Amino acid sequence: MAKGDKINFSTPSGFPEFLPSEKRLELYLLDIIRRVFESYGFTPIETPAVERLEVLQAKGNQGDNIIYGIDPILPPNRQAERDKSGETGSEARALKFDQTVPLAAYIARHLNELTFPFARYQTDVVFRGERAKDGRFRQFRQCDIDVVARRELSLLYDAQMPAIITEIFEAINIGDFLIRINNRKVLTGFFKSMGIAEHQIKSCIGIVDTLEKIGESKVKQDLEKEGISAEQAQKIIEFIKIDGSVDEVLDKLKHLAQNLPETEQLSLGVTELETVIAGVRNLGVAENRFCIDLSIARGLDYYTGTVYETILLGHEALGSICSGGRYEELVGVFLGEKMPGVGISIGLTRLISRLLKAGILSTLAATPAQVMVVNMQEDLMPTYLKVSQHLRQAGINVITNFEKRPLGKQFQLADKQGIQFCVIIGSEEAAAQKSSLKDLKTGEQVEVLLENLAEEVKRRLT
Repeated sequence: MAKGDKINFSTPSGFPEFLPSEKRLELYLLDIIRRVFESYGFTPIETPAVERLEVLQAKGNQGDNIIYGIDPILPPNRQAERDKSGETGSEARALKFDQTVPLAAYIARHLNELTFPFARYQTDVVFRGERAKDGRFRQFRQCDIDVVARRELSLLYDAQMPAIITEIFEAINIGDFLIRINNRKVLTGFFKSMGIAEHQIKSCIGIVDTLEKIGESKVKQDLEKEGISAEQAQKIIEFIKIDGSVDEVLDKLKHLAQNLPETEQLSLGVTELETVIAGVRNLGVAENRFCIDLSIARGLDYYTGTVYETILLGHEALGSICSGGRYEELVGVFLGEKMPGVGISIGLTRLISRLLKAGILSTLAATPAQVMVVNMQEDLMPTYLKVSQHLRQAGINVITNFEKRPLGKQFQLADKQGIQFCVIIGSEEAAAQKSSLKDLKTGEQVEVLLENLAEEVKRRLT
């Protein structure tokens, strides 16, 4: 770069940057999510942001179009050495686009160090090379939990997922939401009973999963393009639109399983679904928080059983705010043994962006400080420092104003940062071991003994 050239320091498209008030909201939500995850015994891990490309592509090509490959920018002499050595693509690396495939590699790498079933959570940043647009980012934070077992995994782990989703979103207090539950075996079994060929089922499930985005008519067209007859396409639409209460849907599915041909897989899916629903109820999840929705399929190929999508009622256009499901073969790609798992994911960056724009959430104050000790006169700074430390030791967040400014300006500075209280100590107050406590929200100002200051601030904060 030539001297004097201007550097474009704007953020790259699709890579978010947070103001303090936004970052504090993210940390607040992360703390809620972490507490709920840990209350169910999930333990934190972190996997590298960079994985070998062959690891990320291990479960087929579903992520190829969104994977960010990386290559070091070497100085000319080292680049020449690299070119001469003829390094192959076996060392190609890329940024992880989700947490699940890296989890599988993590388990394979640490198999003998882990206890199974292994329940972990991650709140890492992931990267996707998709087109950046409103509410869609190329870098975003995902909050994931998964339970992975060797050979067999109880369906009660599947039942825990809606309970966890419910606790998180009720704690965040974002309004009414609905967890839509299905089982991929139900869909696969129904397609088989319809005489649809095995090689067509995967694409049919993918098409069904787009129903809300493209509509019923387009789903029919796409099914027919896959070689499905118009009559079969209509029956598929009628099947995925089965509705009613959870028990009514289960009864309708059982009836179909008894009356259609070749329904072994359909019956298995219904039985699994019934077991999960019973577990969800036993965990105390309210009936209005979940339903069975046969159109939910989840687009990723590795899901094999229970699947979930969560929507915010009244704001369905926001899309799924938490999703996931059960997989049977993902970890086996690396180990050659059956290691079933189930998990859910919250795309937190996307969720915050959507909820802020919809006015469902608000950012927090720019600072965590609850009190500002104002600077009335420089010679009292030792007193200000002692008072500030006394408040901090009582669990109160404090900013000490080291710069001498007019009192009104200091009040404005505190108010701009969302600080509610200012502690005012002049020479008279210091001599009497008192302070004035000003509430910037109400305008009220009271006199408080310094020995009682922390207790008074705490009382007014609650």
